[in-house]
Amino acid sequence: MDTAGKLHLGAAYHGNRMPHHAEQDLLDMATHGMDTVVHMLSHTDWNRHLNVIKDIIGMSADLGLESWVDNWGLAGSPGDTSHFLALYPDAHMVYSDGTIAGIYPCLYSPEYRKFSKDWIDAVEFCGAKTIFWDEPHLPVKKTPDGKVFHACACPRCRALFAEKYGREMPVEPDDDVRRFAAQSIADYFADVTGYSHAKGIRNAVCVMIGSYGVNLDTADLIAALPYMDNIGSDPYWIKRKKDDPSFDVYRFVRSRTEQNLDLSAKFEKDHNIWIQSYSNPRGCEDDIITAAEAAYDAGARTLLAWGYYGSESNNYRAENPPVAWSVLKEAFSRVRSMDRDRILAENRRNYR
Repeated sequence: MDTAGKLHLGAAYHGNRMPHHAEQDLLDMATHGMDTVVHMLSHTDWNRHLNVIKDIIGMSADLGLESWVDNWGLAGSPGDTSHFLALYPDAHMVYSDGTIAGIYPCLYSPEYRKFSKDWIDAVEFCGAKTIFWDEPHLPVKKTPDGKVFHACACPRCRALFAEKYGREMPVEPDDDVRRFAAQSIADYFADVTGYSHAKGIRNAVCVMIGSYGVNLDTADLIAALPYMDNIGSDPYWIKRKKDDPSFDVYRFVRSRTEQNLDLSAKFEKDHNIWIQSYSNPRGCEDDIITAAEAAYDAGARTLLAWGYYGSESNNYRAENPPVAWSVLKEAFSRVRSMDRDRILAENRRNYR
């Protein structure tokens, strides 16, 4: 497959809220062939750094970088915390065994819907034109004896399930529960993407491979939404390769990318593919080049890395962040050269 679209390269940028330092980092990205940057706007950023984020997004634009704003850490999914639930404890997701899903808000909670729209207003204030909805999923709880409890099974969701399926929600997930879970995610995104679209903001999503509720096999519900403009995935390979030293990074990334592009094409949407530049083992950084070339060969034309400088600001950083960043820059340089060669070959064919 060859989408033959315009090439876009970039990285997620997080962990720094000092504009003078951000300017150096963004310049580093721009001068190495990148044109896209994914900025985080967490609840803490919203409360404490909103004007700074606006300045950094303005800097990005001045350097020719298009800013996407990520909801990472906004309310537990994705991320690892939720300030929102401290304010609205009744909005928690609940597992089917009756326990609270600590950091996850119920997607049908009216308070969470309003909170999400207020956050979109903050994105608009910062000047970004694309929201990146990062890895939507629902949690599951597994016990040592093999039982699985699903979420959300709060009273609101139990009532909605009973209304839809004419029976009580079961404790362990079955096909109806899985359909209900996927639909809850789609319903949430139908609401919030409609709101952002009305403000002139585009919507992109990354579908986490193998997640509960939505994955690449069941993502049609999200992809079909009229205001979800860009469908992506993150074929991260490092954990798989650690479990199986013979694991073929090129084959895995290419096949997953092709699957994503088929889904995007089916619904006539743009796409985004993520290259893993975090948790990279020392000495295995060249897998970044393999993955980037596999994604490009599959037809991907928007390649993004998580994250900048080997994700050095995170606990899950690459073991050698400077090397991971250097190799990522080389990978993207190679991809851009491949794309220029493709365009040149097309020009020569057309000339004849």
